[in-house]
Amino acid sequence: MTSEPVPPEPGPSPAAEIRRGVVHLARRLRAERPPDGLSLNKTSVLGYLWRNGPMPAGALAAADSQRPQSLTRVFAELERDGLISRVRDDRDGRQRVLELTAAGREALARDMAERDAWLAAALTTLTDTEREVVRLAGRLMDRLADFTPPSRPPSGPASGPLPAPASTLPSTPSTPSTPPSTPAAEAAGDLEAPSR
Repeated sequence: MTSEPVPPEPGPSPAAEIRRGVVHLARRLRAERPPDGLSLNKTSVLGYLWRNGPMPAGALAAADSQRPQSLTRVFAELERDGLISRVRDDRDGRQRVLELTAAGREALARDMAERDAWLAAALTTLTDTEREVVRLAGRLMDRLADFTPPSRPPSGPASGPLPAPASTLPSTPSTPSTPPSTPAAEAAGDLEAPSR
């Protein structure tokens, strides 16, 4: 009596494969953070302000999928350190918004510098085509990170179909006033100068 051949084990789904790669790279990039670097929450707050310009605290927390109360201490510490400031909203003088300061831009770029240096070195091991694929993947991952399934109430500004391409994390600027340009989400995240 011959036994039936055992079908091969199915490979990982595309979602699982992408998740594994993203998580692995995010861990590796976190390992490259300077010992005295900003916390992930602080990096995320500064990054949102860098990309989007001044924002109310509540809107920023929602965009980061957090409650405003959970970021109260983070906002206070960033303000105390001169990395953000609270200013009146140009469109609604009754409301105050959080704004990234020049010191905040410099701190964010400095915090990203070592990770960008490691990633730049790692990218040299790829072919030109592979580097372009990774660059495009970084942009697409930014869009995926902003996606909210229609069946779930949005916790941030985006919901439904994927939004237009967004930018990525900053590399070290050539001068403190030059906005960084680049990828990755941070996993965390990651930043382009605000379009205002």
